[in-house]
Amino acid sequence: MKKAIIAMLAIVALCTTATAKGPFYTAPVNQTITLMSEPAGARVYMNGNLICASTPGVAVIPCSGVISRPVQRESLNAAIKRTQYESSIHLVYELDGYMQGEELLTPTVTPQKGVINKNTRFTWPTTVIHQFKRDPRVQKIYDQDPTIMQGEAQNRVSRDKAGQSALERTILRWYFDSDPRGARIFWRVISSIPAEVKNTNETYLMTTPFEETRSFNILGLTYENSRDVTIEIKITKKGYEDQIKRFNVRQAIDQQEISGFFELVKKEE
Repeated sequence: MKKAIIAMLAIVALCTTATAKGPFYTAPVNQTITLMSEPAGARVYMNGNLICASTPGVAVIPCSGVISRPVQRESLNAAIKRTQYESSIHLVYELDGYMQGEELLTPTVTPQKGVINKNTRFTWPTTVIHQFKRDPRVQKIYDQDPTIMQGEAQNRVSRDKAGQSALERTILRWYFDSDPRGARIFWRVISSIPAEVKNTNETYLMTTPFEETRSFNILGLTYENSRDVTIEIKITKKGYEDQIKRFNVRQAIDQQEISGFFELVKKEE
């Protein structure tokens, strides 16, 4: 009986691993990490601080291993997994139109001589990739309106990311003429959602006839909110009444054109 007890104690001893009394941290190492996501363009935060403004990107992160007290009768594999989890760095991924994502930057833990202690080696990954899930509220938009390209419902036109949205890459034909010609053309943005798209003052284009291929560089504009934005075109000419036409932006995008003809009326003397 005693021999059996001694044998059992020996087995338990083999299945346990000694760790430092801790917890304590190994010396931090500045690790260069490549941050990626699918789709790209995500913001990445660590401890509430922005470390990458748009994926793919590179961040230098101070990494250190955590050595903590052992759990009673803990196997070496269990100790390694626990040490990996306690040492992990929490990253938060955000991308408009998608669910917020989380990734753990987890090291490979290599014990020395089968023991988790201050000599344990921590090897950190060089790349972290996050796969986003579509926000169901945004997916509903695509289900209701299949004409919106995937990924573009809430992709805003922005001066900080110029040329990255499909709206900015969409070239429309602008054409305006009048009878008589030589009338001045002004345009402005009228928005029913000023919190997203601002109203603007009149901007001079040129005189009629006017023809140009250009995009809508309206800050804050998306495919989804373009229905709530109108372009106002005003024609003025000395001796004639001013004339105004308004064009829905979404309709203009679908038609790839914004155009009109103005039959000017003389002012009564």
